[in-house]
Amino acid sequence: MINKTVKNAQEALQGIQDGMTLMLGGFGLCGIPENSIQELLRLGVKDLTCISNNAGVDDFGIGLLLQKRQVRKMIASYVGENAEFERQLLSGELEVELIPQGTLAERIRAGGAGIPAFFTPAGYGTEVGEGKESREFNGKMYLMEAWLKADFSFVKAWKGDTAGNLVYKGTARNFNPMMAAAGKITVAEVEELVPAGELDPNMIHTPGIYVQRIFQGDKYEKRIEQRTVRTA
Repeated sequence: MINKTVKNAQEALQGIQDGMTLMLGGFGLCGIPENSIQELLRLGVKDLTCISNNAGVDDFGIGLLLQKRQVRKMIASYVGENAEFERQLLSGELEVELIPQGTLAERIRAGGAGIPAFFTPAGYGTEVGEGKESREFNGKMYLMEAWLKADFSFVKAWKGDTAGNLVYKGTARNFNPMMAAAGKITVAEVEELVPAGELDPNMIHTPGIYVQRIFQGDKYEKRIEQRTVRTA
C-alpha cells in the first residue's frame, strides 16, 4: 500500500520556493491549513501568488503572510475581514484579482479537472469582464474564464489515512476538495491520521490520488472571526 505520510509541516513543505503559486483551502478561518501557514511564515518565502477564498484576518491565517509581505498577489473573492489586506490593496502594494465566489470555485475545479476554460454569465457587463472574451448562448451573454492551478495546494481535513484519502467535517469542507485536485503537489494536514483501509470508502471526500503528502497537525486553534450568539 502506498504511504504518503510525512513527519510534519517542515517535511511536507520541502520544495517551496519564492515566486510560486499556492492554493490554500478554507473559508474565512474555517478549515484553513494552520500548520502549513505557520511553516510558510517560518521559511520566509516571498513573492507568492496565493489563491484562496479570502485572506483570513489581520493576525491569523493568510493575514500573517500579508503582514510579513510574503504575498505578491492575492486571487480571492472576499477581503472584508482583513484591514491589512484592504490597506495593501488600496495603496497598490499588493496585486489583487477579485473574482465572484462561484467563478473562483469553478476556475479551481476546472484546473483540477483539466478543463482550460469555460463560460459563465457572472460578471458580464462589469469590471470583472474587462478584457475577457464573451459569447452569446441561447440569447444570453457569457464570459470566458480560465482554469486556476497551483504549484502547491494546502488543504486541511478532519481525518485522513496514510494513502492520502481525506474526510472533511461540516463546512470545513468548503474549498478544500477542489483545491486538492488543482495542485501539482497537494499537501494535506489532518487532525487524525489513520492506517489505510480504516476509512469508510463511501465517506471519503478527496481520494488519495490527488494527495502527494499528508501529515497529522500538531494543534489547531480553529479561531472564529465573529462569534454571534442569540439572546437567552
